[in-house]
Amino acid sequence: MQKGLSLLITREAASELGRQAAFGGSPGVMHLDLQEDSCGEGWLHIRLRPGIHGGVPIARTDGITLYAPSQQVELLQGLKLNYYGDLSGGGFLISTPESAEGCACGSGFRCH
Repeated sequence: MQKGLSLLITREAASELGRQAAFGGSPGVMHLDLQEDSCGEGWLHIRLRPGIHGGVPIARTDGITLYAPSQQVELLQGLKLNYYGDLSGGGFLISTPESAEGCACGSGFRCH
């Protein structure tokens, strides 16, 4: 686990990550990476997939270990991963630290 990393995972997000990991055939293990420019220039969006995919462990909570590419660990500093769900579906949302700006869609951010 990376020392000093402060990526927070809410209980709701951990539960959904665990469900997706089990469904994807890798119980307890998920991978997060950042994709550029989904909403426009400079925005980063999270992509979550079951498994490790060559990353390093960055967070562990409620039976789930989250991995990410080592070169993206610094960009994840201070983020909070949450999950919302209702009868029409659900999705992951990120809350950004003061040093980043959140996208209006709720799943993207840009570092200052």
